[in-house]
Amino acid sequence: MTSLQDWKPAPFPPAKVLEGRYCRLEPLDVARHLDDIWAATTGHDHIWDWLPARPPKSKDEYRALLDSMVTKPGIVPLAVIDKADGKAKGHLWIMEIRPEHGVFEVGWITYSPALQRTRVATEAIYLVGDYGFSLGYRRYEWKCNNRNEPSKRAALRFGFQFEGLFRQHMVVKGANRDTAWFSILDGEWPARAQAFRRWLAPSNFDAQGQQKLALGAFNQIAGQAGTAPLRRAGLADIPAILALKNAAYTPNESIIGVPSLPRIADYTQVVAEHEVWLAEGAGGELEAALVLDIEPDDFTIWSVAVAPEAVGRRLGSALMGFADERARALGYASVHLYTNAKLTQRIGWYERLGFAITHHEDMADRRLTHMRKIFAKAG
Repeated sequence: MTSLQDWKPAPFPPAKVLEGRYCRLEPLDVARHLDDIWAATTGHDHIWDWLPARPPKSKDEYRALLDSMVTKPGIVPLAVIDKADGKAKGHLWIMEIRPEHGVFEVGWITYSPALQRTRVATEAIYLVGDYGFSLGYRRYEWKCNNRNEPSKRAALRFGFQFEGLFRQHMVVKGANRDTAWFSILDGEWPARAQAFRRWLAPSNFDAQGQQKLALGAFNQIAGQAGTAPLRRAGLADIPAILALKNAAYTPNESIIGVPSLPRIADYTQVVAEHEVWLAEGAGGELEAALVLDIEPDDFTIWSVAVAPEAVGRRLGSALMGFADERARALGYASVHLYTNAKLTQRIGWYERLGFAITHHEDMADRRLTHMRKIFAKAG
């Protein structure tokens, strides 16, 4: 169990502008935001179905509601600005803030139809999470009425993990509410944040603004390599990953004469920027790790490592097969990798798996052999 003796409570989140590519979250200012929000939401009473309040019947009633949010202690209410036209089209809260435990929640999400199912709506959830974790919070929560199926689907799409149900948790609008709980932890956030950024990238949308790949494709956290279950790594896995890399790569260094790049990398950065997939034994011991460097224009197998005690079970081949599947699922036509030119046996293994040498790269202290596998076109 990780010790928290040196952990310090996070500060209460200061109200500030959170700037994204498509969206800007601004501290709610009733005088400045009311007109836009009223124009975007009026006549759309269905957006209030799962909220604690009933639809405001007038602009003055909406003004009173927003005034109550601004003066309510313990929350950070934010207006959601669509940067395409600079107009506020909804609002949300950072709420249930418990700095002493490092917990925050996104809630009271009130999106006009113009925001729903848009890049703006998704980016707002990313901005709140990134802000909270940047302040040192440990847990990002999402809660909703268990009958609110769209909200539960959204939570899973965003990468929140379902934790359970609080039965008869609340009475809302004269009805019982069983509350479904979801969360993302600080150690999981780098992988979730990476998925958000990859989905939000302009390259993921066509000229008509339609997504090429769903957020769920980027947010995959479990897989299968042959008979071995895989899971995405988090920051808590770094010590085990380092031990595995040392055991798997140190023997190569007697051949190449320099430290292996995967052994000396900064794995805090690797976990944050790449997909790191882990295979574990029955006792929870780390048996293999696959690192994928996925960029818009190329899919690279950055490293594949198998623990010495797991060698001989074809885990490496299974991981390479999973990499092929992952590349195809994300729409790539080929897979790239590189290795030290002196590792001729490994190069031969890659060739047997369908890779061909494309070129060599000379560095100051080593020569790298680059290889690529091109997938056959279906049909």
